[in-house]
Amino acid sequence: MSEAELSRNDQIAILAKERFFKDKKFLHSFEYYDSVNGVSLNGKSRIITLELSKLGGIVEKSTDEMSAQELWAVFFQYLPDVSKRQKINEIIAREEGIAMASKVLKSISKDEKERARLMSEYKYAVDLQSKLVTAKRKGQDYVLELMAQGLSYEEIRKKIEENK
Repeated sequence: MSEAELSRNDQIAILAKERFFKDKKFLHSFEYYDSVNGVSLNGKSRIITLELSKLGGIVEKSTDEMSAQELWAVFFQYLPDVSKRQKINEIIAREEGIAMASKVLKSISKDEKERARLMSEYKYAVDLQSKLVTAKRKGQDYVLELMAQGLSYEEIRKKIEENK
């Protein structure tokens, strides 16, 4: 495959709490480069880091004054913050890509809730089945133990009734 055939590929790392770079910039972009052979992918493959802890007062700016990178950063940082709902709605209304991302995130959230509910039901069913199997084994072991003691069927039945 030649460099011309390579599709653009960006890996975006959103760092919510930890600071990775010592500078104060919240956005870094790295392009792949083969330093041994002096070959570049000409920006077709990049790693982008977004350090949300470095946003500072950007959220206080009007959305008209924010760069595209700042809009995305504020969206990711403050999406779950109910007190910033108006700002997030302004950003969603202003930036089509963020509006699409918001829709995807909502569907993922709904899917995750449904998955969690189904997993809970499945876990309950498996736990119940496991308890039934365990109880059956214990009961069988108990009856075998009583039989090994030479007890009659009637004596075994009475012992089982006493233990209920």
